[in-house]
Amino acid sequence: MLELAGIIVLGILAQWVAWKMKIPAILPLILIGLFVGPVSTLISDDGSQWIQPIYNGKTGFFPDQNLFYFVSLAIGIILFEGGLTLRRDEVKKIGPVIGKLISLGAAVTFVGGGVAAHYFFGLDWRISFLFSALIIVTGPTVITPILRNIPLKKEVSAVLKWEGILIDPIGALVAVLVFEFISVGGDAGYTKQALMEFGKIVLIGFSFGISGGYALYYSIKKKFIPHYLLNVVSLSVVLLIFVESDVFAHESGLLAVVVMGMFLGNSDLPSLKELLYFKESLSVLLISILFILLAANISLDDLLLVYTWETAILLAIIIFILRPMAVFLSTTNSSLKVNEKLFISWVGPRGIVAAGIASLFGTKLVEQGIPGAEYITPLVFSVVLVTVLLNAATARLFASIVGVFLKSSEGIIIVGASKVSRLIGSYLLKNKRHVVLVDTNNVNIDRAKELGLEAINASIITSDLTDNIELNDVGFLLAMTGNTEINKQAITKYGKTLGENGTYRLISPEELKYGKASSEEPGEIFSQTHDYIKLDQVATEYPSIQELQVNSQEQFINLFRSIEKMDDVVALFLKNEQNEIRLIDDPHKMQVGEGCELVYLGKPIDPERVVQKNNEIENNSA
Repeated sequence: MLELAGIIVLGILAQWVAWKMKIPAILPLILIGLFVGPVSTLISDDGSQWIQPIYNGKTGFFPDQNLFYFVSLAIGIILFEGGLTLRRDEVKKIGPVIGKLISLGAAVTFVGGGVAAHYFFGLDWRISFLFSALIIVTGPTVITPILRNIPLKKEVSAVLKWEGILIDPIGALVAVLVFEFISVGGDAGYTKQALMEFGKIVLIGFSFGISGGYALYYSIKKKFIPHYLLNVVSLSVVLLIFVESDVFAHESGLLAVVVMGMFLGNSDLPSLKELLYFKESLSVLLISILFILLAANISLDDLLLVYTWETAILLAIIIFILRPMAVFLSTTNSSLKVNEKLFISWVGPRGIVAAGIASLFGTKLVEQGIPGAEYITPLVFSVVLVTVLLNAATARLFASIVGVFLKSSEGIIIVGASKVSRLIGSYLLKNKRHVVLVDTNNVNIDRAKELGLEAINASIITSDLTDNIELNDVGFLLAMTGNTEINKQAITKYGKTLGENGTYRLISPEELKYGKASSEEPGEIFSQTHDYIKLDQVATEYPSIQELQVNSQEQFINLFRSIEKMDDVVALFLKNEQNEIRLIDDPHKMQVGEGCELVYLGKPIDPERVVQKNNEIENNSA
């Protein structure tokens, strides 16, 4: 009982340490597993392991090979979650660079890694290519923590993020197919019977995956499943499909759950986000337990097996030759600069799926008596440990050396995707600024995307947007919802991270009625004359953003003071000759010179007539 509780506690502690240190969780998990497993035999009194995954007659958790039944089911759930994230529409948008990385780049790693493993370790071609299939996978769980604290251009972070998301299920699928091919071939080689068995596995896997996905989709759509049972029923269906597929065709279960996840991920299931959150939470728990057990199950003999110069050369080929070759071939004729390609080449840590499937497949092939199968698990674990440790320790330094750091965070996040936010976002986007809109309203999000704007469907209160590495270049925050409290909370929560260069919110109706907002309130006021309702009215009547040239401080202040008295015009920004845009929080502090433009929302105006009319009103009042 103590050991079982200890695994869970240590696993969650490792997850917390990884979050705190902004490193991939797999690194502390495997190190803990190795320490309480093979390394502990060197320091324990009787030479036994502190944690023994397989029961040896005295201690252990799983009798015989039951550990690998648990591993199979856990990997199945993790792969199902990976399949849920693989969306058709997102694949279409990723562009040629990422498309080439997950196809041409993966092929380079697959072929190059297989050839290197064969010649340096003398492994059978089948085992060599299974190894290379397993190291195709990177994964967002290892990429995101490394990049979270490195300010990069959106294009660079997006390439690494999407490669990790898409290569996870694709790489797993390739590894599963190679494993199936090896399993049905056996010692007889690639005979006609082996090819038929392989085809059977692929057919059964796809059939059960699609059928199971449709059955669950139909049941949820028709509300046959009560809401409180949605997550646990979905979990049970995943396990059922995994086991049933395996019964009809041995080892087809992993393929079935990946296909099932892809089917549901590309459906219009209304509960998809909730289902994904549940599977993410479950995956965190399973991964925490799984990798301590798997690392603890590696023996000292396994570690010594790969403690050779051949391993060092193989790792060097993977890191310094295959990864750069894959990246540079995939980014030919792209807009990425050489230094950006170098950085992408450097950041290629292998992840959780690689280590988990390697342990599962390696053990099964050893049981089948396949020569060289004993190398699979320790070799892949070595690649995972070295690449994660190398990237976690040096990614920031390497980014500085090759010069891919952003000099300043000029991106803008707008909380609320209303008509006003979309107009402002579109204007900023046309002026080459990275703009992201955040809203919980699906209609607003869809309309923003139709305009070509980047939009995230998320709650600013319950979600953690700092986990999104594509927001690394964001330095300005505009809180533009119709709810004053949400606007204030957004600034309080994200002011220091996403609004380091400026935070602005809409004035509340009460503040507008009784005068300027209190200086004690967090952030700055977006406009002292228009709250959400007034801005919406202006945007509805005059849905366009205008520009007026101003050449002096005096001209700008006179025009701004005149516009402040108009209900159907709202001054927004000052744009200078270098196309730099700044929100007008204090007109007297704005630097105005030749070629500047006052940017405003509302009806077209004649600046001279507006100023003249305002002067007449002030003179009459005096």
